[in-house]
Amino acid sequence: MAALMLQGCGSDVGKSVLVAGLCRLFANRGLRVRPFKPQNMSNNAAVTADGGEIGRAQALQALACRVPPSVHMNPVLLKPQSDTGAQVVVRGRMEGTWQARAFQDRKAGLLPTVVDSFRRLSAEADLVVVEGAGSPAEINLRAGDIANMGFAHAADVPVVLVGDIDRGHVIASLVGAHAVLDGPDRDRIRGFVINKFRGDPALFDDGRTEIVARTGWADLGMAPWLAAAARLPAEDAVVLERLAAGGRRAVTIAVPMLSRIANFDDFDPLRAEPDVDLRFVPPGQALPGDADLVILPGTKATLADLAFLRGQGWDIDLAAHVRRGGRVLGVCGGYQMLGARVADPDGVEGPPGSAPGLGLLGVDTVLTGDKVLRPVTGQLNGADFHGYEMHVGRTTGAERPFLTLAGGGGDGARSADGRIAGCYVHGLFAAASARAAFLAELGATSRVGDYDAIVDAALDEIAEALAGAFDIGALARIAGLASRGAAE
Repeated sequence: MAALMLQGCGSDVGKSVLVAGLCRLFANRGLRVRPFKPQNMSNNAAVTADGGEIGRAQALQALACRVPPSVHMNPVLLKPQSDTGAQVVVRGRMEGTWQARAFQDRKAGLLPTVVDSFRRLSAEADLVVVEGAGSPAEINLRAGDIANMGFAHAADVPVVLVGDIDRGHVIASLVGAHAVLDGPDRDRIRGFVINKFRGDPALFDDGRTEIVARTGWADLGMAPWLAAAARLPAEDAVVLERLAAGGRRAVTIAVPMLSRIANFDDFDPLRAEPDVDLRFVPPGQALPGDADLVILPGTKATLADLAFLRGQGWDIDLAAHVRRGGRVLGVCGGYQMLGARVADPDGVEGPPGSAPGLGLLGVDTVLTGDKVLRPVTGQLNGADFHGYEMHVGRTTGAERPFLTLAGGGGDGARSADGRIAGCYVHGLFAAASARAAFLAELGATSRVGDYDAIVDAALDEIAEALAGAFDIGALARIAGLASRGAAE
């Protein structure tokens, strides 16, 4: 078995992108590669072919390996529903909603399942590239850990630590991690890499030498700022705070940043379009008055985010937008909000309750029953699309479906004048034809082709950059690949 685990000095240091890049690099060298993340926390998720769900980052990493995503690539997924609670998904299936304290007490019991999924992937691969979560230096979370060192010891996987120089204090981050880790955890780290460097790499030679001297860990390289990463789907909502609006373009689309926003990567293909100004609107700001379209995105807690939307005054902004003749699209939870009423009698997403919807579509939603997890295909305005559904609840009362599904039937609803619409389908805009048809209704022209091809090309670009930045031979030897010529 050959495996390598990237752990980080913190969240958002670029582990997901580096794992994807290494997966593509080794896959391009003819190896059977699989990604793995023991435990992920994200409301951006993807549906697997067998009807499970995993973190969006692991689905992207599977694409980097050129294999279909599997529930074993991310056996434990936490989907936050509040500041203290999350839906727990184990091997693609919802196990329930646990409070943070309960999860800390129970997570060790999930380790056998995590290790078993890892072994299954290992049996079909030449190499498994593993991504940690957060940082192993968070020693207050070490007891019962399944995401970082707890898993690495249980599965006997070597670790490389990632530091993010773009944030600053990268020397302190790496040396500090060495200082706080206990002996066995420290010894499992075979080296470090530095990520997101801008400028002349030689300017940090002395810094890298200092890290080696203070830790004894091998210096395995320093990655430049990877511009191609901006063309990949983002995993964590923190990136939304960095997306600034550009100049006036043919069409302006506003997306309010709900408190539990989910699967916001649905809109990455629209953001890639030169004629589209896609604006994520943070809390505390009004929806822009010049928007042609407002998209209500998915959410992990529909009722809670419906109240959040009203608390921000966005319902008033939305009503004014509609009076001005603007268009509205709701996706998944956003679609549910557009109806007359949303009810959660069983407390599926929080405390039991119900609330009036925004009243822009004549539908009602009850959050009950099994979670729907399935890939779907069909047509939008006569153009082919492919995507997936991932939701709890059943919505009734739609008179005019927004989408036509392959095999018959429809999805979503549309107002009589066509300006208000909603659907359950995620990934709707990835297909070039569907995106072009959608933008045509807004008076814009699509100038970008198949978005999946854009992502695939970005993965190749990242793999090539890492090949020149990292000591791939050393990484291969650490992973146990030296005898297979993986460094060639």
